[in-house]
Amino acid sequence: MDWVKVIHLLCVMGWMTGIFAVPRALIFWKREHAATGAFGPTGDLTIRLFRFSAGLGVIAIGTGLWLAWAWGFPAWVWTKLALVALLIAHYVWTGMLVIRARRGTFEETDRYLRIYNEVSVLVVIAILWVVVFKPF
Repeated sequence: MDWVKVIHLLCVMGWMTGIFAVPRALIFWKREHAATGAFGPTGDLTIRLFRFSAGLGVIAIGTGLWLAWAWGFPAWVWTKLALVALLIAHYVWTGMLVIRARRGTFEETDRYLRIYNEVSVLVVIAILWVVVFKPF
């Protein structure tokens, strides 16, 4: 079971990289697109980072469910799963932003993307609190 925990933590770290970096990369991609009017290296990097971290997210969720099942789904795990569902929704919306950006549509402001990015940080802090302190 310890190996499952290790794999889970490694994949969570990789997924978090995408969750935290892709919205920020969209800001730079938007600026690059405004300057050049073309799809450039920042867009390519953003898409690759999103896709790579999505795969790690799937593995993280799978191993997390495996651990939850092995522990009998205690109450704190249900809280963590609800918070992870928020992160999944956040990541899906990020994917929609990436798809729109690929088409050259950048509707969100830099400020919106920065605030959007910080929301995920707050959810991750809540997850860490639940996992460490197991309040239920």
